[in-house]
Amino acid sequence: MDIASAKVIVTGGASGLGAATATYLAGAGAAVTIFDRDAAKGVEMATTPGISFAEVDVTSEDSVAAGVAHAVAQMGGISAVVNCAGIVTGAKTVGSKGPFPLDAFQRTIDINLVGAFNVARMAAVEMSKNDPNEDGERGVIVNTASIAAFDGQKGQAAYSASKAGVAGLSLPMARDMGAIGIRVNAIAPGLFLTPMLESLGPEMMAELASDVIFPRRLGNPQEFARLARFMIEMPYLNGETIRLDGALRLP
Repeated sequence: MDIASAKVIVTGGASGLGAATATYLAGAGAAVTIFDRDAAKGVEMATTPGISFAEVDVTSEDSVAAGVAHAVAQMGGISAVVNCAGIVTGAKTVGSKGPFPLDAFQRTIDINLVGAFNVARMAAVEMSKNDPNEDGERGVIVNTASIAAFDGQKGQAAYSASKAGVAGLSLPMARDMGAIGIRVNAIAPGLFLTPMLESLGPEMMAELASDVIFPRRLGNPQEFARLARFMIEMPYLNGETIRLDGALRLP
């Protein structure tokens, strides 16, 4: 798939990895529609050439259906999705205040895992309407897992479970949709320089970066975006989850 002719939905596109991906893909010539709940930042992102915005709650079937319809109207179709919408919830299974709040666990799973699947399944319906290329390809889905899916630390039960689920989607979804020419992959990022990490302060960021093997720094969000583009453009990459972490293994 030529990125310059791609029509891409990026969820969580108003900030962090999603914003970096939307900006990078639009700069390469793709038409991009971002889904996000943050209307103020979404509208600001939509001032970038090639980017439009839809206020979408990825956990809601009706909201995603409306967002997909908006994306089709704006771009004339959908050929790729990059799912970046997600949250982090930190709490021990049993802590000083009792058991992990079930509603917080459920919300993490709903946004990170159910939300990714919700957008993927609805966008795939529109992708199936595309004319196939010479390989028979009609679309590509890139989900965002995490190295926490494999190296989850204490306090990460909800987040790790949600991201392990995302990693587990790659192969069965690829097998489900091979017959209609849609590929599915996932990126499992390590520690990236996003607003969430920046809020920890320079000393904490330096400490976190010291555990990365090489290069010994936090990831640049544009590096995530570059891998997302590679997954969109590489026709033989399918059903795979790739770690992007500088060989970091969480202790």
